[in-house]
Amino acid sequence: MSSVEEQVKAVGRRWADAEVRGDADALGALVTEGFRLVGPVGFVLERPQWLARYGTGDLVTKTLDWREVEVREFGDTAIAIGVHEQTASFKGAPADGTFRATHVLVREGGEWRLAGIHLSAIGGPLPFTPGAA
Repeated sequence: MSSVEEQVKAVGRRWADAEVRGDADALGALVTEGFRLVGPVGFVLERPQWLARYGTGDLVTKTLDWREVEVREFGDTAIAIGVHEQTASFKGAPADGTFRATHVLVREGGEWRLAGIHLSAIGGPLPFTPGAA
């Protein structure tokens, strides 16, 4: 049996892979029903909105690197903090960036699932931030 850290990092690798493949079904299987994403400029997406990004073709993720991940366990909850670097576009506009990302995972039925992701820009305003020059 692998450690909690290994299990949580494995979920992160499956998540990043599914994002790059645009696989909403795989993403849906990785997250809880109450999943929420807080984006890098403060928007919040609920699970259906988050999953729909790929069905609409609005979001295209070319690369997603999830690295420097530190995991802490709190019973049936784990917090993974790492660096999320992506090359992507949203509705045709660049959505590239490097973020400090916090993943909140909960153990459901013996499996770790993502309950939330929070992204914060590293290194200043993002090129797609309203008003950024």
